[in-house]
Parts: sequence; C-alpha cells; structure tokens
Amino acid sequence: MKLPVTLISTALLAAAPAALRPAQAASAFNRSPEVAQGRTLSLPGIQDAAFGNPEVSAEGRLTRVSFALAPGVGYRLIPTFGGLRLDISGARVLPSVARDLAANLDEYRAGGGQVTLYTPFPLSLQDGWRAYENGSGARRRLVIELGPGVSGGGADRSLSGETLTGVPLPPEAQATLVPPSGSEDAGTAASGLPPGDHSDIVVRPPAPAPALGDLSRPSDLRGQVPGRLSPGAVVGVPRVGKTPGMTRLVLDLPPGVSYQMVPTALGLRVELRGLSVAPGAATNAQNTSAEVRSWRYEEVPGGVNFTVLTGAPTTSRSGWRALLLPPTPSNGNLARLAIDIAPALANLTPMTSANRVAQVPPVPATRGTAILALSAAYVRPRVVIDPGHGGRDPGAVGAVVEKEVNLKVARRVRDLLQAAGVDAELTREGDTALHPDKSTDLELRAQRGVPGTELFVSIHVNATEGRSLLLGYGVETWWNQNHGLSYALATTLQRELVQSTGAFDRGVKGYRSLSVLRNSRIPAALVEIGFTSHPVDGQNLQNANYLERVAYGIASGIAQALLSGVSASGPQPGQAASAP
Repeated sequence: MKLPVTLISTALLAAAPAALRPAQAASAFNRSPEVAQGRTLSLPGIQDAAFGNPEVSAEGRLTRVSFALAPGVGYRLIPTFGGLRLDISGARVLPSVARDLAANLDEYRAGGGQVTLYTPFPLSLQDGWRAYENGSGARRRLVIELGPGVSGGGADRSLSGETLTGVPLPPEAQATLVPPSGSEDAGTAASGLPPGDHSDIVVRPPAPAPALGDLSRPSDLRGQVPGRLSPGAVVGVPRVGKTPGMTRLVLDLPPGVSYQMVPTALGLRVELRGLSVAPGAATNAQNTSAEVRSWRYEEVPGGVNFTVLTGAPTTSRSGWRALLLPPTPSNGNLARLAIDIAPALANLTPMTSANRVAQVPPVPATRGTAILALSAAYVRPRVVIDPGHGGRDPGAVGAVVEKEVNLKVARRVRDLLQAAGVDAELTREGDTALHPDKSTDLELRAQRGVPGTELFVSIHVNATEGRSLLLGYGVETWWNQNHGLSYALATTLQRELVQSTGAFDRGVKGYRSLSVLRNSRIPAALVEIGFTSHPVDGQNLQNANYLERVAYGIASGIAQALLSGVSASGPQPGQAASAP
C-alpha cells in the first residue's frame, strides 16, 4: 500500500513556519506510527478506504481545504465552537495533527472517525465557511473554504453529505460576539491579545482626588449632624469639586439635621430631615460633570430630598462614598456632608469570615476524557489559573504593574480553591514567562489545560490611553467559542466578581479571538479585574481589601461553575447528562 502524500501549495509554504518548509513538507501532517510504517488498520465494518491528508492552499484571505472522497465515503459537516467538524463514515480517518497551516486554519486534527478544522474566528451555520463537491467518480473531492468574509456554509446543492447545525448560541451569547458600535475594538478584534495588553507602554493616570477618610470603612447610610435643630434651618446650593474620574458634592448642613443615603439604579438620593431649601437653591443643574448628570432639591413633608442623577447605577457599597465632616472656622456651625460620585468606586471594605468559597465535592477519576470503568476512585477537580504576563513582559503599567497584581490575585485564588476542595495549578509561580516569544507564551499557557483539567481561567489587568482613558473602568470577562461551556463559565465568573467587589459591571464579551482562550480545549475565560490607567480604578487595584474581594469572586465563580456542571467533563449544551 502506498504511503499517503500531503500536498501543500507553494504560496502557502512560502509563508509557513520552518516546520512546514519543503524539506519537511511531507511530514506536515503528523501521522500515527501505523500509517508512517505503511501498515493498514483493520477496522470491522469499514471498507479499505482512507480519509484525510487534505490539500491546503491559501489565496489572499481565503483558505481552501480539499479532501479526496473514495466511493462510499459519507460525511457530516458540523460548525462547532471554534471550528468545523467532519464526522466521517465508510472510511478510516488517518490520525494526524498539524498547526499554523494558513491564516484561517489554526489547527488540523484528525482521528477517531472525525476531522476538525480549528479557525481563529467563530463559525455560524452560514458564515465563515462554505463547502461544495467537485469532480466525479474516483476524482470526487470535498472542498471547504474558510475565511472571515466567506458565507454559504453547507448549503451548496453539490454536497452529498449532511450538514448539521452546531450547538446554537443563546441570543445573549450571540450578542457578545459583536463589538459595540463605534468601539475601537471593532478594527482590532482579531489581534489575539487581551484588550488592555500594553506591554510596551507605561500609562500615567491623572492624580486621584484626596480620599474621604478611611477607605476600608463603609459609608454610613444614615447619620445626624451633632447639635440641636434650630427652626428655619435651610440647605443651599451644593459645592462641586471636579477631579479626573470623580465629582465631589458638598452639602453644608446645620446642627440637628439627619440624613439617609438611598442608592438607586439612576443615581443617589439623600433624604434630609429637619430643614428646607434656601431660596433659589432648588434649580435643577444639568450636565454638572461626566459623573453627575444633574442634581435637584425636592421639598417633602419634614424635609428635603437631594437627588443626584449619575452616569452609572449605584449600590450600597459602590459608585459613591460619603463622609460627614465637622465644621471649619470659615463654615461657622455648619457640618459638611461630602459625597464622592464615581462609577469606578468599588467596595474596599474587608471580607468577613462568613465569606467562604462553596465546597466542591470530588469527581470520578478520569484518564483523558473517559471515566475509569467500574472504578470507585474519586479525585479533587483540577483547574488551571493563569496569571497573565511575567518576566520581561510586565503587561499594563500604570497605577500598578499588571504582572505583579495578576500573580498576587492568582495565588490567593489558588489558596481559596484548595480550601474548597479544588486542585488549582498556576501557569507561573513567580515573575517568569513560559516563553520569550509572546505568541508561543500564550499558546503554552492555553495548553496547560491537559486531559483531566476541568477549567482554565486567565487573570489580567486592563488599561486604555489617550482620550478614552477616563472611560475605562470596571471588570469584564471574555470568552471564546473554543468550548461549548466557555460562555457559561464567563457569565458565572462575571456575576460572582461583580457581586464580591461592587466594581462597575462591563459585562461578558466574546468578540475578540484571544489566543490564550482560543487555543484551550476546555472551558476557558479571561477576567479583567480593573483598569490600571484610571485614577479611581488604579486606587482600587492598590487596595489589599479590593484584591482580596477580586480573588474571592474569581474563586467563588470557579466553584459555582464546577457545582453547576460547567467543566470539561460536564455535558455540552444540547447534550444530555449521562445517568448516574
């Protein structure tokens, strides 16, 4: 029997890495020992026909993969998370693995009756690919074309095989794959790097405003100015102070006046009792600042409501801070209620002993992806935590150095998970990189998700520059269609992180094809824990209580994901869970 020959176009070889240059072109697809030695594999019920060793060519932004079809060979085309899968019948699939064959083909993997073409962009039923047949008889071929602008899918009438829909994305997941209108990401979504990757740039955020007292002490939701209330007490126009990323409002309050802070989805309401509004002070002020859209006084029975319409929602511990300050010589007997408004203000109070990560029970021992038959062995679930950057790659540098914060948080996540019954492993234990080349480093991190690993989570600090610097704050989580459960992992992490930190919720996003996620074969997500380039968020990242809350949120998200079946060994969407 003749050895199969791999054909790769001359144009492709010219741009291919050394591993695919002409001297080694014949081994571009790594064959199994049986194929390499010329032996055939005898499989019951399958004719003596082989499928695999495609011709690969590239024309501009189009990549073409062509397979010879022996008589009687059938196939099903299944667009999946991260690529196109071919289920083959009537032939032996030649086991092989090849990477970086063309711009639109990250990896070719074949074996076990399947061929998978991994792409750097998501495929839908119609977009990103098309398939057709040409030739006839012994010359019949299946041709698959891949590219961001390609459309058609498997609708061509020439196809003799069946086209199946992949696991459909829910509408909320589909929405995360589209960059926001006018976003700078719209033109850089395929960079492969995290959004705030500024390894060669030092960002200098503006100086933050002076803090109001002890940041680890929560603002009082209610209080009273010392002294006796006098008849005819009034409140005047608030004094406004503006600093980058934050606006401070100061109310001068007479003795005896009480106040209550009421955070709302639209802003903040301060309920003042025991006074009225000074003449001319109730004017509605519009566009006070980027953080305060407007403020107004409203007379109510027994007092006044001071309502601040903010640019983002507030909660009892985020979006604002307040402190009652004593009178000054220039202020007479009036106390000062100082209120800071900034969407980047997060919860910096200490965690309590009641905050514990949920315990995760052991799982059946596995070898690869198969559960050991008739085995009573159980093991702790294993996850990989990736502190981004390291070594000569500092990541974003601003109020903090990203690589240092990433490692500090990752170590704490590991400790919290270990206490919760999870084996957590870090991709780096110190200030090192896995490889001096950035692309290789990212791939090596992703590949730490070996069989038996349930989840992969990468930790990063965000950054932005220039005119958008003050627009970058809060936390966000990224996912990729590398696995059917990656979106579920990302949403769980984002929910737990926001709940733990009170940080501004930037949501879940998937429109960047991040290398460290795309190259992972298990559920994976990347968490951006704040912006080192923002004057307020930078303060958060310097605060030990905030970083503890970040670590707790990530660890809790991982534990909740495992408990809900979001793991490499869990059922994929649309797949029924196996009976116990």
